[in-house]
Amino acid sequence: MTKPKLLLATNNRGKVAEMQALLAGLPIELVTPASIGLELDVPENGETYAENATVKAEAFARASGLVSLADDSGLEVDALDGRPGLHSHRFAPEPDATDADRRRHLLLRLGGKPRPWTARFRATVAVAAPGQGTRHATGTCEGEIIPEERGSNGFGYDPLFFIPEFSRTMAELTMNEKNRLSHRARAVNNAIPILKEILGM
Repeated sequence: MTKPKLLLATNNRGKVAEMQALLAGLPIELVTPASIGLELDVPENGETYAENATVKAEAFARASGLVSLADDSGLEVDALDGRPGLHSHRFAPEPDATDADRRRHLLLRLGGKPRPWTARFRATVAVAAPGQGTRHATGTCEGEIIPEERGSNGFGYDPLFFIPEFSRTMAELTMNEKNRLSHRARAVNNAIPILKEILGM
């Protein structure tokens, strides 16, 4: 019996690895844009995480004919009034900024502000099926920003995001630990009932 296919609607290899691990237990075939030869760059100009995730999931579903899962997430720092938030990936002023550039810019903006720099990661997952409505699930992870990078297991802002209950940054967690408590893990886990329904599992 052929397994139903789910397209992970992202070109971010870090996200692909996390989602593959999170969804590994389901009786489905996970495919990526690269694995099916799909080149698609979707602008993220929505005003909410849900809007950005939806436009990506729906664009990939239309282009591939497959049920598609996309996410949008951001880091919300209380001392910066919730920024960078939706603009987490475009936070640094350099047009071709790297993750390291974005982390440096974040610490620059936080310089002089009293600690702790409480923060949270927030994620919304969108599941789009051709000809059907798009459905959503969300997840958050609370923590704080620290002034020095620690760990090499994550990407983005993970090396600066400290989780007090574990006394480690997100980038110091193992993949199994991250897949229990990260914002994306919680959003994807909350989306599993939606996937089971849409994919007929």
